[in-house]
Amino acid sequence: MIRYTLRRVVLFLFTLWLLTLFLFALNFSFPGDPLTNMTGIADNTSEAYRLAAEQRQFGGTLIEQYLGFIQQLIQGNWGQSLVTERPVFEDGLTALGASLELSLLAMLVAFVFGAPLGIYAAIQQRGFLDRVIMGSGLSAYSIPVFWLAQLCILLFAVKLGWAPISSQINPLYDVPTTTGAILIDISISDYEYKQAALRDALNHLWLPVAVLAIMPLTMLMRITRNAMLDVLSHNYIRAARARGLSETRILLRHSIPNSMQPVVRQLGLQFSMLMSNLIVTEVIFNWPGVGSWLVKAIYERDYPVLQAGLLMFATLILFVNVAVELFHAWRYPQVRKELYAEH
Repeated sequence: MIRYTLRRVVLFLFTLWLLTLFLFALNFSFPGDPLTNMTGIADNTSEAYRLAAEQRQFGGTLIEQYLGFIQQLIQGNWGQSLVTERPVFEDGLTALGASLELSLLAMLVAFVFGAPLGIYAAIQQRGFLDRVIMGSGLSAYSIPVFWLAQLCILLFAVKLGWAPISSQINPLYDVPTTTGAILIDISISDYEYKQAALRDALNHLWLPVAVLAIMPLTMLMRITRNAMLDVLSHNYIRAARARGLSETRILLRHSIPNSMQPVVRQLGLQFSMLMSNLIVTEVIFNWPGVGSWLVKAIYERDYPVLQAGLLMFATLILFVNVAVELFHAWRYPQVRKELYAEH
């Protein structure tokens, strides 16, 4: 397990290094001054510009400039926005908290509902409910997220009035922003109307979470069903039935635990797909996360924010995929032995 972990960590760091090379090269590809693109300091006659050039070693070779760029990234000095002139790193952490809240809740909903539905569909193979579940899942998977989001807003927000149209919380609730995740910010604040603010935040949250969870839910449902059918066809399941074990015990002790192996392996991929839909969902629901922050930066040509958004998105996806692979290898040791011939 140690050797496997080291391989994954090295691969993670190597990919991050390639990403920093790409981001560094972007500063010279964007129009304008490369140092302004890195730091957001537009006035090249100011003292701040001179200090930034010195910190990033812009008087040296290209390699020295890259090393200065890496040093500033590690120190959290990601420059300032060309539009708001606010520190990019601080705004990025707040936006990341909002995105993590939305994406993790969506993945939780997808797993909690997708896996049981897949198991039930496998048990009812070729039955009426199996066809209904899989047909509904295929239909939901086929709907583009931008269209689904607007349909849900039209139905649940405009027609029925069950949810607000956009944002995290009603502006009347003056909750201080600490992490960017609204539920956490409300919980740790000393706000007088905390319970009312929490209810309002949940009312704002459930619709974008549901929209974002649809695609990974349907995929996990199909993966779980196929894995369950494969497990039920194995000889040890037939042997368990021949020994007189009840169907409930076979299901809970043998079928479900073994069918979860391919499901766990797919969680990282599903999270990556969810992050691509996250950008669209945040823009439509005006959610103040990294996705809407990044899209806004593209429209405004805010190059420091654009680099920060790309770095945060890529790092998060890489980290989650590595974490899922490590958990999968720890939970199912036979996988790493098959892949790497470990003993």
